[in-house]
Amino acid sequence: MLRLPSPTKDEIAGLEPLNRLGLDNIVVVSTRQQADQALQALEASTVLGFDTESKPTFAKAEVSEGPHVVQFSTLHMAYVFQLHDAGCCEVVSTLLVSERITKVGFGLAGDHVQIMRTLGVRPKNVLDLNVVFREKGYVKELGVRGAVAVMFNRRFLKSRKATTSNWANRQLSESQIVYSANDAWAAIKVFHALESRPGQA
Repeated sequence: MLRLPSPTKDEIAGLEPLNRLGLDNIVVVSTRQQADQALQALEASTVLGFDTESKPTFAKAEVSEGPHVVQFSTLHMAYVFQLHDAGCCEVVSTLLVSERITKVGFGLAGDHVQIMRTLGVRPKNVLDLNVVFREKGYVKELGVRGAVAVMFNRRFLKSRKATTSNWANRQLSESQIVYSANDAWAAIKVFHALESRPGQA
């Protein structure tokens, strides 16, 4: 089987940044009405980028109460759902259990466990892109940064500060919104690149 080298941190650091979705193309969903509108828009797609964010835990035995945020994205628009609203939880659950819509992302095993505990549903029709790249011969897990480097020769910007921020906040910061939306958006972008250029990776 073909064994392909993953790009190194230094190699990725030397690449030009990937242009990301801006706030104009991101919808924060925190009420039932907003959730219903988002559902209508998202159900028009058969494939969505998908990711979750949880308030970080710092104590060894502490169990995360997340996810606190769930993101879905098309190629042009991302929706960031805050799960403190029951209506948002219901719509997110509807999308997660839909067998018609494929949810694509990176490293999703941990998300499944948290979703089952928080929302009480088991996600269906989910595609972990790390598995796709492994099947193509990448021995080391690529993750979103490595996949963006391989497919687009670009560096995917991820803020360490945003990663470890408090995702349970009812008022998300601009950096949290952009960060979370682009995690889901990058997944759908990589998926479409794999579909249109299957031999490239």
